[in-house]
Amino acid sequence: MPLLSFIGIFVQMNTSEVLIVGGGLAGLTAALDLASQRKRVIVVEKNQYPHHRVCGEYVSNEVKPYLERLGFSADALGLPQMDTFQLSTAKGKCIEVQLPLGGFGISRYAFDNHLFQLARQQGVVFLFDTVTDIQFVENHFIITLASKQTLTSRVVIGAYGKRSLLDKKLQRGFIQQKSPWLGIKCHYDNHDHPVNVVALHNFPGGYGGLSQTEEGSVNFCCLVQYKQFKQEGSDIKTFYQNAVSQNPWVNAFLSRATPKFERPLTIAQICFEQKNTVENHILMCGDSAGLIHPLCGNGMAMAIHSAKLAAEQVAMFLEKTTFTRTAMEAAYSKAWKNHFTKRLWMGRQLQRLMLHPQGFVWAMRTVTHSKPLLRALIKSTHGNIIT
Repeated sequence: MPLLSFIGIFVQMNTSEVLIVGGGLAGLTAALDLASQRKRVIVVEKNQYPHHRVCGEYVSNEVKPYLERLGFSADALGLPQMDTFQLSTAKGKCIEVQLPLGGFGISRYAFDNHLFQLARQQGVVFLFDTVTDIQFVENHFIITLASKQTLTSRVVIGAYGKRSLLDKKLQRGFIQQKSPWLGIKCHYDNHDHPVNVVALHNFPGGYGGLSQTEEGSVNFCCLVQYKQFKQEGSDIKTFYQNAVSQNPWVNAFLSRATPKFERPLTIAQICFEQKNTVENHILMCGDSAGLIHPLCGNGMAMAIHSAKLAAEQVAMFLEKTTFTRTAMEAAYSKAWKNHFTKRLWMGRQLQRLMLHPQGFVWAMRTVTHSKPLLRALIKSTHGNIIT
Protein backbone atom coordinates (compact mmCIF):
# COMPACT_ATOMS: atom_id res chain seq x y z
CA MET A 1 0.00 0.00 0.00
CA PRO A 2 1.39 3.45 -0.89
CA LEU A 3 2.54 5.44 2.15
CA LEU A 4 0.14 8.35 1.47
CA SER A 5 -2.83 5.97 1.29
CA PHE A 6 -1.82 4.34 4.58
CA ILE A 7 -1.49 7.74 6.26
CA GLY A 8 -4.92 8.73 4.94
CA ILE A 9 -6.55 5.61 6.39
CA PHE A 10 -4.75 6.14 9.73
CA VAL A 11 -5.95 9.75 9.96
CA GLN A 12 -9.51 8.76 9.07
CA MET A 13 -9.54 6.02 11.73
CA ASN A 14 -8.22 8.38 14.42
CA THR A 15 -10.39 11.42 13.72
CA SER A 16 -14.14 11.78 13.75
CA GLU A 17 -16.88 14.34 13.79
CA VAL A 18 -18.44 12.55 16.75
CA LEU A 19 -16.83 10.19 19.24
CA ILE A 20 -19.16 8.28 21.57
CA VAL A 21 -17.81 6.85 24.79
CA GLY A 22 -19.81 3.71 25.54
CA GLY A 23 -21.73 1.32 23.30
CA GLY A 24 -24.86 0.67 25.34
CA LEU A 25 -28.37 1.64 24.26
CA ALA A 26 -27.81 5.40 24.33
CA GLY A 27 -24.42 5.24 22.63
CA LEU A 28 -25.53 2.82 19.92
CA THR A 29 -28.73 4.73 19.18
CA ALA A 30 -26.94 8.08 18.94
CA ALA A 31 -24.29 6.51 16.67
CA LEU A 32 -26.91 4.95 14.42
CA ASP A 33 -28.91 8.18 14.19
CA LEU A 34 -25.88 10.35 13.38
CA ALA A 35 -24.40 7.86 10.92
CA SER A 36 -27.73 7.73 9.06
CA GLN A 37 -27.23 11.50 8.62
CA ARG A 38 -23.79 10.82 7.09
CA LYS A 39 -21.76 11.93 10.10
CA ARG A 40 -18.40 10.30 10.81
CA VAL A 41 -18.84 8.46 14.10
CA ILE A 42 -16.49 6.43 16.29
CA VAL A 43 -17.79 4.42 19.25
CA VAL A 44 -15.38 3.29 21.95
CA GLU A 45 -16.82 0.33 23.87
CA LYS A 46 -14.82 -1.81 26.29
CA ASN A 47 -16.65 -5.13 25.63
CA GLN A 48 -17.13 -7.08 22.41
CA TYR A 49 -20.72 -7.77 21.32
CA PRO A 50 -22.86 -9.58 22.21
CA HIS A 51 -22.76 -9.39 26.01
CA HIS A 52 -25.24 -9.20 28.87
CA ARG A 53 -25.87 -6.15 31.04
CA VAL A 54 -27.81 -5.78 34.29
CA CYS A 55 -31.08 -4.34 33.00
CA GLY A 56 -34.86 -4.77 33.29
CA GLU A 57 -35.09 -5.47 29.52
CA TYR A 58 -38.56 -4.00 29.04
CA VAL A 59 -38.87 -1.24 26.42
CA SER A 60 -41.80 1.18 26.39
CA ASN A 61 -43.49 1.58 22.99
CA GLU A 62 -42.96 5.33 23.22
CA VAL A 63 -39.65 4.82 21.34
CA LYS A 64 -40.91 2.18 18.91
CA PRO A 65 -41.54 4.49 15.87
CA TYR A 66 -38.15 6.15 16.35
CA LEU A 67 -36.39 2.78 16.44
CA GLU A 68 -38.24 1.73 13.30
CA ARG A 69 -36.99 4.84 11.52
CA LEU A 70 -33.45 3.78 12.45
CA GLY A 71 -34.02 0.28 11.06
CA PHE A 72 -34.93 -1.67 14.21
CA SER A 73 -38.38 -3.32 14.14
CA ALA A 74 -39.66 -5.12 17.23
CA ASP A 75 -42.56 -6.50 15.18
CA ALA A 76 -40.34 -7.92 12.45
CA LEU A 77 -38.24 -9.68 15.09
CA GLY A 78 -41.36 -11.18 16.71
CA LEU A 79 -40.50 -9.81 20.14
CA PRO A 80 -42.88 -10.46 23.04
CA GLN A 81 -45.46 -7.67 23.33
CA MET A 82 -46.59 -6.55 26.79
CA ASP A 83 -49.81 -4.70 27.54
CA THR A 84 -50.34 -5.46 31.24
CA PHE A 85 -48.51 -4.28 34.35
CA GLN A 86 -48.64 -6.36 37.54
CA LEU A 87 -47.59 -5.01 40.94
CA SER A 88 -47.43 -6.88 44.24
CA THR A 89 -46.53 -6.03 47.82
CA ALA A 90 -44.01 -8.06 49.81
CA LYS A 91 -46.88 -10.05 51.33
CA GLY A 92 -48.41 -10.83 47.94
CA LYS A 93 -51.23 -8.30 47.59
CA CYS A 94 -51.43 -7.88 43.80
CA ILE A 95 -52.99 -5.53 41.28
CA GLU A 96 -52.97 -5.48 37.45
CA VAL A 97 -53.60 -2.57 35.06
CA GLN A 98 -53.39 -2.07 31.31
CA LEU A 99 -50.28 -0.22 30.20
CA PRO A 100 -51.17 3.03 28.37
CA LEU A 101 -48.71 2.40 25.52
CA GLY A 102 -47.45 -1.09 26.21
CA GLY A 103 -43.99 -2.27 25.33
CA PHE A 104 -41.82 -5.16 24.23
CA GLY A 105 -39.23 -7.43 25.80
CA ILE A 106 -35.72 -8.04 24.53
CA SER A 107 -32.46 -8.93 26.27
CA ARG A 108 -29.61 -6.47 26.17
CA TYR A 109 -27.55 -9.34 24.76
CA ALA A 110 -29.71 -9.30 21.62
CA PHE A 111 -30.77 -5.64 21.56
CA ASP A 112 -27.30 -4.11 21.81
CA ASN A 113 -25.90 -6.58 19.29
CA HIS A 114 -28.67 -5.84 16.79
CA LEU A 115 -28.10 -2.07 17.06
CA PHE A 116 -24.35 -2.67 16.78
CA GLN A 117 -24.82 -4.53 13.49
CA LEU A 118 -27.09 -1.79 12.13
CA ALA A 119 -24.59 0.89 13.13
CA ARG A 120 -21.71 -0.93 11.44
CA GLN A 121 -23.78 -1.16 8.27
CA GLN A 122 -24.16 2.64 8.43
CA GLY A 123 -20.38 3.04 8.62
CA VAL A 124 -19.87 3.58 12.35
CA VAL A 125 -16.33 2.67 13.43
CA PHE A 126 -16.10 0.63 16.66
CA LEU A 127 -13.00 0.48 18.84
CA PHE A 128 -13.08 -2.08 21.65
CA ASP A 129 -11.02 -0.27 24.22
CA THR A 130 -11.37 1.92 27.32
CA VAL A 131 -11.26 5.72 27.35
CA THR A 132 -8.89 6.87 30.08
CA ASP A 133 -8.87 10.63 29.46
CA ILE A 134 -10.70 13.33 27.52
CA GLN A 135 -9.27 16.82 27.04
CA PHE A 136 -11.01 19.75 25.38
CA VAL A 137 -8.37 21.83 23.60
CA GLU A 138 -8.92 24.69 21.12
CA ASN A 139 -12.51 23.72 20.30
CA HIS A 140 -11.89 20.00 19.76
CA PHE A 141 -11.39 16.92 21.90
CA ILE A 142 -8.31 14.77 22.41
CA ILE A 143 -9.27 11.30 23.65
CA THR A 144 -6.76 8.85 25.14
CA LEU A 145 -7.43 5.11 25.26
CA ALA A 146 -6.05 2.43 27.56
CA SER A 147 -4.13 1.07 24.55
CA LYS A 148 -2.32 4.47 24.43
CA GLN A 149 -4.03 5.31 21.14
CA THR A 150 -5.01 8.96 20.78
CA LEU A 151 -8.13 10.12 18.93
CA THR A 152 -9.48 13.54 18.03
CA SER A 153 -13.09 14.59 17.52
CA ARG A 154 -15.23 17.71 17.15
CA VAL A 155 -17.92 16.37 19.48
CA VAL A 156 -17.87 13.82 22.31
CA ILE A 157 -20.98 12.12 23.68
CA GLY A 158 -20.62 10.40 27.06
CA ALA A 159 -22.78 7.28 27.08
CA TYR A 160 -20.72 5.05 29.33
CA GLY A 161 -23.44 4.17 31.83
CA LYS A 162 -24.13 4.59 35.52
CA ARG A 163 -20.59 5.04 36.87
CA SER A 164 -17.11 5.22 35.39
CA LEU A 165 -13.58 6.24 36.25
CA LEU A 166 -14.19 9.05 33.76
CA ASP A 167 -16.68 10.51 36.25
CA LYS A 168 -13.80 10.87 38.71
CA LYS A 169 -11.58 12.41 36.03
CA LEU A 170 -14.32 14.94 35.28
CA GLN A 171 -14.85 15.53 39.03
CA ARG A 172 -18.59 14.98 38.78
CA GLY A 173 -20.33 15.66 42.08
CA PHE A 174 -22.34 12.45 42.41
CA ILE A 175 -19.29 10.19 42.10
CA GLN A 176 -18.12 11.24 45.57
CA GLN A 177 -21.26 9.79 47.18
CA LYS A 178 -21.75 6.14 48.04
CA SER A 179 -24.96 4.56 46.83
CA PRO A 180 -26.93 1.97 48.83
CA TRP A 181 -28.23 0.10 45.77
CA LEU A 182 -27.20 -3.22 44.21
CA GLY A 183 -28.57 -4.66 40.95
CA ILE A 184 -28.92 -8.42 40.33
CA LYS A 185 -30.05 -10.08 37.09
CA CYS A 186 -30.60 -13.62 35.79
CA HIS A 187 -32.57 -15.25 32.96
CA TYR A 188 -34.83 -18.24 33.61
CA ASP A 189 -36.41 -21.04 31.56
CA ASN A 190 -39.18 -23.52 32.46
CA HIS A 191 -41.49 -20.81 33.76
CA ASP A 192 -45.16 -19.96 33.43
CA HIS A 193 -44.89 -16.17 33.40
CA PRO A 194 -47.47 -14.69 30.96
CA VAL A 195 -45.89 -13.26 27.82
CA ASN A 196 -48.00 -10.09 27.88
CA VAL A 197 -47.23 -9.16 31.49
CA VAL A 198 -44.39 -7.07 32.92
CA ALA A 199 -44.44 -7.56 36.68
CA LEU A 200 -42.89 -5.76 39.62
CA HIS A 201 -42.76 -7.66 42.91
CA ASN A 202 -41.68 -6.14 46.21
CA PHE A 203 -39.81 -7.94 48.98
CA PRO A 204 -37.95 -6.81 52.13
CA GLY A 205 -35.09 -4.59 51.04
CA GLY A 206 -36.01 -4.18 47.39
CA TYR A 207 -38.03 -5.33 44.41
CA GLY A 208 -37.65 -7.32 41.22
CA GLY A 209 -39.10 -7.17 37.72
CA LEU A 210 -40.22 -10.09 35.57
CA SER A 211 -40.61 -9.91 31.79
CA GLN A 212 -40.07 -12.20 28.83
CA THR A 213 -37.20 -11.78 26.38
CA GLU A 214 -36.83 -12.67 22.70
CA GLU A 215 -36.08 -16.37 23.30
CA GLY A 216 -38.99 -16.93 25.68
CA SER A 217 -36.77 -16.81 28.76
CA VAL A 218 -37.83 -14.53 31.60
CA ASN A 219 -35.53 -11.85 32.93
CA PHE A 220 -35.68 -11.42 36.71
CA CYS A 221 -33.84 -8.22 37.60
CA CYS A 222 -33.72 -6.99 41.21
CA LEU A 223 -32.77 -3.75 42.86
CA VAL A 224 -31.87 -4.26 46.51
CA GLN A 225 -30.56 -2.16 49.36
CA TYR A 226 -26.99 -3.22 50.02
CA LYS A 227 -27.51 -2.94 53.78
CA GLN A 228 -30.32 -5.50 53.64
CA PHE A 229 -28.30 -7.70 51.30
CA LYS A 230 -25.34 -7.65 53.69
CA GLN A 231 -27.56 -8.59 56.63
CA GLU A 232 -28.41 -11.80 54.81
CA GLY A 233 -24.76 -12.73 54.45
CA SER A 234 -23.90 -10.98 51.14
CA ASP A 235 -24.72 -14.16 49.25
CA ILE A 236 -27.26 -14.03 46.42
CA LYS A 237 -28.65 -17.51 47.01
CA THR A 238 -29.15 -16.81 50.71
CA PHE A 239 -30.67 -13.42 50.02
CA TYR A 240 -33.13 -14.94 47.57
CA GLN A 241 -34.11 -17.60 50.10
CA ASN A 242 -34.44 -15.27 53.10
CA ALA A 243 -35.72 -12.04 51.57
CA VAL A 244 -36.75 -12.25 47.91
CA SER A 245 -38.81 -15.42 48.35
CA GLN A 246 -40.91 -13.81 51.07
CA ASN A 247 -42.99 -12.49 48.20
CA PRO A 248 -45.27 -15.44 47.28
CA TRP A 249 -45.34 -14.47 43.60
CA VAL A 250 -41.54 -14.48 43.34
CA ASN A 251 -41.29 -17.60 45.47
CA ALA A 252 -43.65 -19.43 43.12
CA PHE A 253 -41.67 -18.30 40.07
CA LEU A 254 -38.24 -19.20 41.46
CA SER A 255 -39.41 -22.59 42.74
CA ARG A 256 -40.44 -23.63 39.20
CA ALA A 257 -38.03 -21.78 36.92
CA THR A 258 -34.53 -22.88 35.92
CA PRO A 259 -31.71 -20.29 35.84
CA LYS A 260 -29.87 -20.01 32.51
CA PHE A 261 -26.78 -18.25 33.86
CA GLU A 262 -24.09 -20.07 35.81
CA ARG A 263 -24.36 -17.19 38.31
CA PRO A 264 -26.43 -14.00 38.35
CA LEU A 265 -24.92 -10.76 37.06
CA THR A 266 -24.51 -7.93 39.58
CA ILE A 267 -23.72 -4.24 39.58
CA ALA A 268 -23.04 -2.20 42.72
CA GLN A 269 -23.10 1.51 43.56
CA ILE A 270 -26.11 2.33 41.38
CA CYS A 271 -26.58 6.08 41.79
CA PHE A 272 -29.85 7.96 41.23
CA GLU A 273 -28.56 11.39 42.21
CA GLN A 274 -28.80 14.39 39.88
CA LYS A 275 -26.12 14.70 37.21
CA ASN A 276 -25.12 17.47 34.81
CA THR A 277 -26.10 16.88 31.20
CA VAL A 278 -22.94 18.59 29.96
CA GLU A 279 -19.50 18.16 31.56
CA ASN A 280 -16.43 19.90 30.11
CA HIS A 281 -18.33 20.24 26.79
CA ILE A 282 -19.13 16.49 26.71
CA LEU A 283 -22.83 15.81 26.07
CA MET A 284 -23.90 13.20 28.60
CA CYS A 285 -26.44 10.71 27.34
CA GLY A 286 -28.48 7.84 28.80
CA ASP A 287 -27.54 6.78 32.33
CA SER A 288 -24.49 9.07 32.21
CA ALA A 289 -26.91 12.03 32.22
CA GLY A 290 -29.47 10.68 34.67
CA LEU A 291 -30.78 7.35 35.88
CA ILE A 292 -34.44 6.81 36.62
CA HIS A 293 -35.36 4.37 39.36
CA PRO A 294 -36.11 0.92 37.84
CA LEU A 295 -39.36 0.97 39.83
CA CYS A 296 -40.58 3.31 37.06
CA GLY A 297 -39.85 0.78 34.30
CA ASN A 298 -38.75 3.36 31.75
CA GLY A 299 -34.95 3.39 31.79
CA MET A 300 -34.37 1.80 28.38
CA ALA A 301 -36.82 4.11 26.60
CA MET A 302 -35.29 7.15 28.32
CA ALA A 303 -31.79 6.15 27.20
CA ILE A 304 -32.97 5.81 23.60
CA HIS A 305 -34.90 9.09 23.73
CA SER A 306 -31.92 10.96 25.19
CA ALA A 307 -29.80 9.67 22.30
CA LYS A 308 -32.30 11.15 19.86
CA LEU A 309 -32.14 14.52 21.62
CA ALA A 310 -28.33 14.49 21.55
CA ALA A 311 -28.17 13.44 17.89
CA GLU A 312 -30.51 16.27 16.87
CA GLN A 313 -28.37 18.96 18.47
CA VAL A 314 -25.05 17.46 17.37
CA ALA A 315 -26.19 17.19 13.75
CA MET A 316 -27.26 20.84 13.80
CA PHE A 317 -23.92 21.88 15.27
CA LEU A 318 -22.00 20.00 12.57
CA GLU A 319 -24.15 21.36 9.74
CA LYS A 320 -24.72 25.00 10.70
CA THR A 321 -21.77 27.29 11.32
CA THR A 322 -24.07 29.77 13.07
CA PHE A 323 -25.13 27.14 15.62
CA THR A 324 -22.28 27.39 18.12
CA ARG A 325 -21.04 24.83 20.60
CA THR A 326 -22.50 26.95 23.40
CA ALA A 327 -25.87 26.96 21.65
CA MET A 328 -25.72 23.18 21.11
CA GLU A 329 -24.95 22.50 24.76
CA ALA A 330 -27.69 24.85 25.98
CA ALA A 331 -30.28 23.40 23.57
CA TYR A 332 -29.46 19.83 24.56
CA SER A 333 -29.60 20.60 28.29
CA LYS A 334 -32.94 22.36 27.87
CA ALA A 335 -34.45 19.53 25.79
CA TRP A 336 -33.20 16.91 28.23
CA LYS A 337 -34.66 18.73 31.22
CA ASN A 338 -37.99 19.35 29.47
CA HIS A 339 -38.44 15.68 28.70
CA PHE A 340 -36.99 13.97 31.77
CA THR A 341 -36.87 16.23 34.84
CA LYS A 342 -40.37 15.39 36.08
CA ARG A 343 -39.87 11.65 35.53
CA LEU A 344 -36.57 11.64 37.40
CA TRP A 345 -38.07 13.68 40.23
CA MET A 346 -40.84 11.11 40.64
CA GLY A 347 -38.28 8.31 40.57
CA ARG A 348 -36.25 9.96 43.33
CA GLN A 349 -39.35 10.34 45.50
CA LEU A 350 -40.06 6.63 45.12
CA GLN A 351 -36.41 5.91 45.95
CA ARG A 352 -36.57 7.97 49.14
CA LEU A 353 -39.76 6.19 50.10
CA MET A 354 -38.05 2.83 49.64
CA LEU A 355 -35.40 3.82 52.20
CA HIS A 356 -38.18 3.99 54.79
CA PRO A 357 -39.55 0.42 54.84
CA GLN A 358 -42.72 1.14 56.82
CA GLY A 359 -43.62 4.07 54.57
CA PHE A 360 -42.89 2.06 51.46
CA VAL A 361 -45.07 -0.84 52.64
CA TRP A 362 -47.89 1.63 53.30
CA ALA A 363 -47.44 3.23 49.86
CA MET A 364 -47.42 -0.13 48.06
CA ARG A 365 -50.50 -1.21 49.97
CA THR A 366 -52.23 2.02 48.92
CA VAL A 367 -51.26 1.66 45.27
CA THR A 368 -52.36 -1.97 45.07
CA HIS A 369 -55.83 -0.89 46.21
CA SER A 370 -56.20 1.81 43.55
CA LYS A 371 -55.95 1.24 39.80
CA PRO A 372 -56.43 4.96 38.99
CA LEU A 373 -53.52 5.86 41.29
CA LEU A 374 -51.29 3.20 39.72
CA ARG A 375 -52.17 4.42 36.22
CA ALA A 376 -51.32 7.98 37.28
CA LEU A 377 -47.91 6.85 38.59
CA ILE A 378 -47.18 5.01 35.33
CA LYS A 379 -48.15 8.09 33.29
CA SER A 380 -45.94 10.37 35.42
CA THR A 381 -42.83 8.27 34.72
CA HIS A 382 -43.40 7.65 30.99
CA GLY A 383 -43.46 9.96 27.98
CA ASN A 384 -45.48 10.23 24.80
CA ILE A 385 -44.68 8.43 21.56
CA ILE A 386 -41.67 9.99 19.82
CA THR A 387 -40.96 9.80 16.09
